[in-house]
Amino acid sequence: MIKRAWTASCIAVMAASSIQAAGPWVRGYVVAFYDPAFRYGGRADYSRGMEIEPGIDCLHGSTIHFAVPAQVAKSFSLIPWRTPQEVEALANPPADGLERNVAGVYFHTWRAASAYRGYNRDIETYINPFAAEDPGQPQVTSRIGEGFNLDGKIKSNDFVSPDGEKGIDNQLYRAWGCDAPWRGANGNGTLVLRSNDKMLEGLYTVVIRISGNKDPMNDDDATLEIGYSPDQIMKDARGNVGVDYSYRILKSEQYAKLKARIKDGVVETEQADIHMPQIAWFNNQLRDAFFRQGKIGVVPNPDGTAAGLVGGYRDFRDLYTQNVFAQSGGVQGVREHEDHVALYHALRRHADGMFNARTGRYDGISSAYRMKLVPVFVVDPDKPMGIPPRESEEGRKRAFDDTSAAMIKAVNTLVPQPVPPTSTELTPVDGVIVGPGGVALPASAQARRNYGGNRTPVQASPPR
Repeated sequence: MIKRAWTASCIAVMAASSIQAAGPWVRGYVVAFYDPAFRYGGRADYSRGMEIEPGIDCLHGSTIHFAVPAQVAKSFSLIPWRTPQEVEALANPPADGLERNVAGVYFHTWRAASAYRGYNRDIETYINPFAAEDPGQPQVTSRIGEGFNLDGKIKSNDFVSPDGEKGIDNQLYRAWGCDAPWRGANGNGTLVLRSNDKMLEGLYTVVIRISGNKDPMNDDDATLEIGYSPDQIMKDARGNVGVDYSYRILKSEQYAKLKARIKDGVVETEQADIHMPQIAWFNNQLRDAFFRQGKIGVVPNPDGTAAGLVGGYRDFRDLYTQNVFAQSGGVQGVREHEDHVALYHALRRHADGMFNARTGRYDGISSAYRMKLVPVFVVDPDKPMGIPPRESEEGRKRAFDDTSAAMIKAVNTLVPQPVPPTSTELTPVDGVIVGPGGVALPASAQARRNYGGNRTPVQASPPR
């Protein structure tokens, strides 16, 4: 239970910290904003036009996959069994048939056709992205990037941090930094805003606790803990994340305890494996963000807040499934103007960690995430507890897990896998499902309007 923490002991701890007194001390933070460390390089004087925002990071702006018919035709022309006539018809569908609304026709036609782009008609695209030709994902061209030097080397394709440190490893930024829903100034990418809105509305909470026994501004033997809290983020009267509330930290599968050093108030942890909640905008994505060889940095601000940065190598398959299977690949792709086949190939192309001796390839990609931190009190629960289950979401989580497992098996073996019967790839949207071969088909009468993709999948009626 969250409550305002105004006790004399807590105030004393704050006072002791503020005057930098030696002795045991504790500081706590709740994560108030959480996004990939993608450094927007657009020009301040540029007038936003559609989805294209050129800059030193992305010379051609954001991705426009599934945004305009010409781009769709270019992608569908890569399908070996599609004729030019079919490509033209799919890229410019007529407003008749299943849906007479022009926007709806494009949405359902493109999401259906995009779901079957493999080397034969029976291979579903998003579970088997390796089987589809790479439509191309623009990569970041800037040399400036945020993150950590994870491998201790300075390589030609590394970034330089904003303060001049060389050897920064953040290849996720290079691979996905031009992707439309993740790109924007001041964290205004659509998926960044969506995931943070959901976090602030109570989907999940991340807290950090830092402690030591010396000067809190300079302590070479401090401890940093990060993990999931079962307590919803509290806001003040103006809607901002409130300060000085109490949050429990669970020592669960989404928790890490690291040694840290503090110099002039700046915290930097040892390099070790880190477990913590990952970014999510639906319940079925609530998973552990596993950073191999990770590090965390915390830089305090004069007002008591702080800027946090977490980095490490993440399994590219976790990143892919997190992004694509919250709903379905076609829904997310057409709505957000991103192509998960392109994102998959970009991850594989830029993977730089977690070498797999069996395949001779890397399974991990260096990554970094920013956090805005608000001061709070982080406490242990009265008794050990795990992350509370949400029984109403178990069906969606099973669907996510089944779909992810099929995708992982597919990319590991390079053997195409069928769509699991529980998969969100089969979920009807607006009474329309995706049939084999990428055909939009009417679902049975029980299908309802559902852009969220959280209904039980139904079987398609045979085409007439």
